[in-house]
Amino acid sequence: MKTKTSILVFIVALVIVFLLGLLASSIIRRGDEARYVTQTTQPHPTTGYEARNSQWAAAFPRQYESLRATQNSTEKADSLAEDPRQVILWGGYAFAKDYNHPRGHAYAVEDVYHTLRTAAPMKPGDGPQPAACWVCKSPDVPRMMNQIGLSEYFKKQWGDLGPEITNHIGCADCHDPKTMNLTVTRPHLVAAYKAAFGRDITTATHQEMRSLVCAQCHNEYYFDPKIIPGAKTVTLPWKYGNNVDAAEKYYDELNFSDFTNALSRVPVIKAQHPDFELWSTGIHAQRGVTCADCHMPYTTDGSQKYSSHNVGNPLDDISRTCQVCHRQDAAVLVKNVQDRQNAVKGMLSRLADQLVHATFEAKAAWDAGATDAEMAPVITLIRHAQWRWDYIGASHGAGFHAPVECARVINDGMNQAADARLQLTRILAAHGKPAPVEIPDIATKEKAQAILGLDMAKENAAKAEFLKTIVPQWIDTAKKNGTYDDAPSARNKE
Repeated sequence: MKTKTSILVFIVALVIVFLLGLLASSIIRRGDEARYVTQTTQPHPTTGYEARNSQWAAAFPRQYESLRATQNSTEKADSLAEDPRQVILWGGYAFAKDYNHPRGHAYAVEDVYHTLRTAAPMKPGDGPQPAACWVCKSPDVPRMMNQIGLSEYFKKQWGDLGPEITNHIGCADCHDPKTMNLTVTRPHLVAAYKAAFGRDITTATHQEMRSLVCAQCHNEYYFDPKIIPGAKTVTLPWKYGNNVDAAEKYYDELNFSDFTNALSRVPVIKAQHPDFELWSTGIHAQRGVTCADCHMPYTTDGSQKYSSHNVGNPLDDISRTCQVCHRQDAAVLVKNVQDRQNAVKGMLSRLADQLVHATFEAKAAWDAGATDAEMAPVITLIRHAQWRWDYIGASHGAGFHAPVECARVINDGMNQAADARLQLTRILAAHGKPAPVEIPDIATKEKAQAILGLDMAKENAAKAEFLKTIVPQWIDTAKKNGTYDDAPSARNKE
């Protein structure tokens, strides 16, 4: 009996020792792993700004590899082909020529090369767009702002900085290379934050910074021609607050417009992407949920917890995003999101219909001999209604971030568009042109562009020549200067 007991005790002891050995081995292995990961806390840049993302990879391999995964967002979706009404509403502006849905951060520079909106600058000083158009595309931007100064930066044209800005959105856009703390590298947000909230942005908490670094680019802005003489400076219209009404008040006081519609003669404010502004009005922002919580969720690799830099749709990784807080099934949560988005899209589409009719009716009124005095109230109503349509439509994910605010804004736009059309009916009748005004066939992007008289064959040919001759020169120059990230891992799949 004693022998059997001794054997059993011996076997149990062996099992315990074996399990303790496994535990010790795991602790040692994970400790070594943690030391390996944290032994380098910065990329040791040779200059104040290291814009080449691959140079950060040795210190932060997991974050770098997840950033590379934004290359997987390869689809080029033509927004104008999906909804040709946009061509009419942006008639007279470069967006009527070309507007695609955004892709992953890895394509930020590549896509701005290809868009027809930047045209085809063939020599320094050429082209319609200012250097301000680079501001949200690359960590080379703060490098150049630091190197040549803000005044000189914003005085240049987009094509002038082509040889300097070649690396896509990445590490140095959001991180201090010495401390790795989150940091704001775009001066327009620093100034706007102070104006809107009365706070120095350096007092923001780490949790707040997990949204503010995104707000550097995901915001509504315009190019101010007065702050720096001879320059176009990126500026946020946050003087009276960071919402659609405050921005409208600001723009109206300046009598600012991005372009005048070629058909209606309305001085239009073209919304950019007021993502931060709309998110700020939503329930997630009110509960302290940040952009990074959902679009850069925490994940683990061994013992290491880190924030994924594969910035994208939270529904693609719902167990690490929505289901961290919400316990419903994934299918239920996805439906909740899609229902909200679809409802907002439906309302937005109805507003677009009203604006297209108002645009052609305004043209008919002008053609019939309407006076500036007669048209002035109508012009303001269309301007304000289109501003609201574009403000919601240009924002990424607005229907989910802030469905209540979206509904409010679109409803105001619908009322303004309806008032404009009612007044146009009276003006047309006064000039012997009874309603309704016939709307031409705009069923396709090409038909809508033809109505505006756009020579798209010429535009595309010029862009093709630019891509063939100028862009390779820019890249060669950057390689010679040592600012181009030529690591194989840094190149996109395409």
